[in-house]
Amino acid sequence: MSAPGDEPIVVVAAVIERGGRILVSRRLEGTHLAGRWEFPGGKCEPGESHDACLARELEEELGVTRVTVGEEIVTTEHAYPERVVRLHFRRCAIDEEPRGVLGQALRWVTRAELGMLDLPDADRDLVKRLTEND
Repeated sequence: MSAPGDEPIVVVAAVIERGGRILVSRRLEGTHLAGRWEFPGGKCEPGESHDACLARELEEELGVTRVTVGEEIVTTEHAYPERVVRLHFRRCAIDEEPRGVLGQALRWVTRAELGMLDLPDADRDLVKRLTEND
């Protein structure tokens, strides 16, 4: 495990919006921040681009193979007691129906509903930006 002060873990997450709703998934039991809702995505492998990371993670998590990665909305760094993460949130589009490949729950929520979900602390900047633009 990383400790605060170590190099941050680089994570890229997708903001997928369809019909005025945003896709979120619930973190699995046995994982860091289990049970919380999050934006789909994951850790970048060494040397992996953000686009390649999101395409790989969305296929692994949602079973989608056609992903259009758009602009970065916000980057934030957050220190949890056991690790530091640097999150890059990118707009993404998918034209397939996502499914919880790993057994995770998925929900489409409005921007207003984002503020009511139990999300990781690192997602606060993004949620603030998305709800202010509602």
